[in-house]
Amino acid sequence: MKPIVVVNFKTYKQGRAVLNLARAIEKVDRKVIVGVQASDVAEVVGAVGNPVYVQHVDYREVGKNTGFVLPEAVGADGAVGVFLNHSEHKISFKDLEKSVDRCRKVGLKVLIFASDLKEAKRVRRLKPDYLVVEPPELVGGTKSVSSAKGYVKKLADGLKCDFLVGAGIKNGDDVRKAIELGASGVAVASGVVLARSPGKALKDLI
Repeated sequence: MKPIVVVNFKTYKQGRAVLNLARAIEKVDRKVIVGVQASDVAEVVGAVGNPVYVQHVDYREVGKNTGFVLPEAVGADGAVGVFLNHSEHKISFKDLEKSVDRCRKVGLKVLIFASDLKEAKRVRRLKPDYLVVEPPELVGGTKSVSSAKGYVKKLADGLKCDFLVGAGIKNGDDVRKAIELGASGVAVASGVVLARSPGKALKDLI
């Protein structure tokens, strides 16, 4: 069985470059989850058949809430899910609970990031569709979470549920190690998004 793969576009690319990246990913595998900025959801949904997630939403209600990203808005644009609590956009657990509840009511799937085993155990109680553990100190670095001594194995032993790992994932060996150690898949960003040939990089991963 193929590993679950999530590609977080972050804010590396804008406009047409986002669509080109999404299309390159689709050519390799339409099951890969792509995470895009709220402003890109409708365009990406219209361009590819992959599951499109938005990188963040707020728990605010429809009405007088200027400047917030609502679950209803991204749902109307065609997003099937949301990212919450990435290390680059942390929210309090109280706000996380509210956000998950709002997303569930709108019918959006939820992918929640956790920084370590302790936080992952707490997040697990919210029953996310996907739980991704990413050590912040490895995000965007050269060292893969798969090669961090015993890290993924400790997660598998401590969580006893499906989880993905991210941070420093760059190639197929990193993914293979993560799966062998107990992860169900991986979340990647720069390893694919900033690659000279994103499609080729993704093929190597999966």
